[in-house]
Amino acid sequence: MHLHKISKLVVFICILTMMSCNGQKQKKEENNPLEKDTTTTNSNSPATLQRCATMQVLEHKMTAHPEYRQVMERIETFCQSYEMAKKENDTTRLSIPVVVHVIYSTEEENISKEQIHSQIDVLNEDFNKQNADIDQVPAVFETLIANIGIHFDLKEIKRISSERKSWGTNDEMKFSTNGGSDAISPDTHLNIWVCPIGASILGYAQFPGLGEATTDGIVVSPQFFGTTGFVQAPFDKGRTATHEVGHWLNLRHIWGDGACEQDDFVDDTPVSNKPNNGCPTFPVVNCNSNDMFMNYMDYTNDACMHLFTKGQKTRIDAIFAAGGPRESFVKNLQ
Repeated sequence: MHLHKISKLVVFICILTMMSCNGQKQKKEENNPLEKDTTTTNSNSPATLQRCATMQVLEHKMTAHPEYRQVMERIETFCQSYEMAKKENDTTRLSIPVVVHVIYSTEEENISKEQIHSQIDVLNEDFNKQNADIDQVPAVFETLIANIGIHFDLKEIKRISSERKSWGTNDEMKFSTNGGSDAISPDTHLNIWVCPIGASILGYAQFPGLGEATTDGIVVSPQFFGTTGFVQAPFDKGRTATHEVGHWLNLRHIWGDGACEQDDFVDDTPVSNKPNNGCPTFPVVNCNSNDMFMNYMDYTNDACMHLFTKGQKTRIDAIFAAGGPRESFVKNLQ
């Protein structure tokens, strides 16, 4: 293994030990503050919204299940080994069936089929390098743009009426016993729960191999799902789901959730020390390099997200390879 790969694994193990998911992590509380059934408020301005709660949810799960640290280390070692062995022209083409669970308490939250289909369209565009705004990628990053090669095929829409105003992030929406909706065939299907999360959270995801099959998938609040209908600017272009599916496919935040020494374990994404918000003007320089703030795994507005990289594609391909945590999906290979 090359020295830079060894260095990556050392950093990764350190992250597992410290689990400082962001550079400014506060002292851990006994209970996950995101688990509470928080009531949705009207303070959903861009300044108060939380783009993604995935890493906080992961940290809480790892606290509750210390064995996940070893699982993460094994998956990371597997991904790095796959990257070292992968041939340049090794391309995965995969079709993933999708189930969308709509859990609603208001007419608006019971989003239309058109809104759901608009989100599936965005996923297919973004993961196949067909997004119309890809020409906005700065020239310095153009050679890094990847066609991930995944097609998302909507198979079923489930609708569940509920009196619950918000669901928090402890996965209660994923069980009919809680008034939610049970996952369908999570070993071969991507399950997406669309429901009001609360606490001004846009979405969160479960990383591959780090949780039960019954909770595997992503969760998105309805006003940030798709491009038409009940959607809220500036997160009305469907990129919240693109971002969360990226996590579901084992991608980290572009800045590595820490200082310049932390990494997202992808070679062709520049090192950074913080997320970017809004719509920055290129270049933005952190850690002595230009931030790739237009990557889907940053925190910019939907209209300013445009690409995945070739390195991110390799990392995604690894989880579907023999021995990878999503190997069961390969039966859908085209």
